[in-house]
Amino acid sequence: METESEPYVRLATLRQLHQVVADLNTARSLADTLQTVADGVVNGLGYELACVNLVRPDGDLVVAAFAGNPAAEALITGRVGSRESWERRLTMGEAWGALRFIPYSEGWVLDEDDVPQWYTEGPEPRFEDEWHPSDRLFAPMYATGASGGELIGVISVDRPRNGRRPGAWGREALQMYAFQAAIAISNARLRANMQRALVRLEREQQALRASEESFRQAFEYAPSGMAIAEMGGDQHGRILRTNDALCRLLGRPASAMRRYSFSDLVHPEDIGTLLRTSAEGGRAELRFGRRDGTYVWVSLRNSVVADAADGPRFLLTHVEDIEERKRRELQLAHRASHDSLTGLPNSAELRARLSARLCRRPHAGQPSTVDSLDAAYDNSGLYAPGHAPGNGHGPVMGGHTGMHGEGYDHHVHTVAPPEEADPDDGTKGLAVLFCDLDGFKSINDRFGHHTGDAVLIEVARRLTNGVRDGDTVARLGGDEFVVLADGLGRADAQDLAVRLRNAIIPPIRVDGRAVRVGASFGIGWAHCGMSADEVLHSADQRMYIEKRSRAKQHRRAG
Repeated sequence: METESEPYVRLATLRQLHQVVADLNTARSLADTLQTVADGVVNGLGYELACVNLVRPDGDLVVAAFAGNPAAEALITGRVGSRESWERRLTMGEAWGALRFIPYSEGWVLDEDDVPQWYTEGPEPRFEDEWHPSDRLFAPMYATGASGGELIGVISVDRPRNGRRPGAWGREALQMYAFQAAIAISNARLRANMQRALVRLEREQQALRASEESFRQAFEYAPSGMAIAEMGGDQHGRILRTNDALCRLLGRPASAMRRYSFSDLVHPEDIGTLLRTSAEGGRAELRFGRRDGTYVWVSLRNSVVADAADGPRFLLTHVEDIEERKRRELQLAHRASHDSLTGLPNSAELRARLSARLCRRPHAGQPSTVDSLDAAYDNSGLYAPGHAPGNGHGPVMGGHTGMHGEGYDHHVHTVAPPEEADPDDGTKGLAVLFCDLDGFKSINDRFGHHTGDAVLIEVARRLTNGVRDGDTVARLGGDEFVVLADGLGRADAQDLAVRLRNAIIPPIRVDGRAVRVGASFGIGWAHCGMSADEVLHSADQRMYIEKRSRAKQHRRAG
């Protein structure tokens, strides 16, 4: 620029500066403003490359806009340089007013810092003021426009089009442009903040202006069930209003729903869950009764609604049908705990049920009647799922802290009947019958796994039919089965083993062919102080003793 007459240069630069500054004021957003700043340096101030580094809330500077080279733009846009490295740059080199020029002879020390930068190639300068590819020129932007204000960003420029370092007027133009760019960026930020504030205010006003009709539309046409119920007082939970989706789900008309409270609709076993969740933010999964007498699993979510600051409060309840998900969950739980071939409890479920009856502390004697009553009535909730007293399983140990810890007061200890040599004192125990099929391997080898699987399925059926409803028949693996039978004496257990063996012996027909297997039973006794594995090992050993004690030809029916 300075090669022509100075007045013409200044006039042309002023025109260009005026145009690019005018462009700054037309940007619609902060991002547009930053890009306009970078483009203005290239289009109006005579540089081939320009970069805008914006100060982030954490103080570091991010490359927010780039102009002049798409490849360099893709390389460094969005990258971050630390505030410490930038402070170092802005104190090096030569101060050209508010600008900072770092000649190539000093700038090599910056090649390895963390400030994003691009590299240009070119020949060594041939004369004193020729621009070197490694020269750096920075124009800081301050919030107040003066160098004493808060730094909001830095404009980096490179490669003047005339190939020379800018003269006094070029420096002044860049400094003036940085001043105007700082104002434009500050205004853009202010506009963005004001727009966000206006949006928030408008949203709040829309919420305040929301009428009963808008709420009715959202409520009535919600795809899932919704209800409004009273909160607190004698009428807590009484249904005031329901939408069509909830009426369809429960098969009840809206007029009938208003005669009920949620406690009238919930399954009796879930009433406690409902009461615990009838509060702000309460959530639960429970069963609601349909008009036809069936129950459906739902997800219940409550929130509190107030008409005014001190007005009455209501429960807004969202009811979602989760019947299909619950069905899948039950199927998955069943698959995890049951044998896929026979449908019997598997090894893991067997050990879980057995462990539920055992505690770590051995028990020397039989529990008294008072202890049993205390355990039955004073500590509900100690039963494992599906192991309530009514199905033949005892209470589960709860809250045990260790071998000698507290928390055993309400545990009814599992004890074993006296040994056969001792007099029978009437003690009943938890018998563990370990069953191993005799001759099963030969069936598998001769007729294939299809026949073997059919035999296992039939044996499982016969064992299940031969025990009481509260007993457990499990498949341990292969051709091994285990029966847990509570409340038996030693003679009772022996009689049960004989009955089950006789049930297994009859021929089993598979694809028109009759095959037969025998069974060897070992009887172990579970008692507190033993682990589930120890109990099963004991029964297993007794089974092998029993198997060896019988002649081979008598172990299999044929």
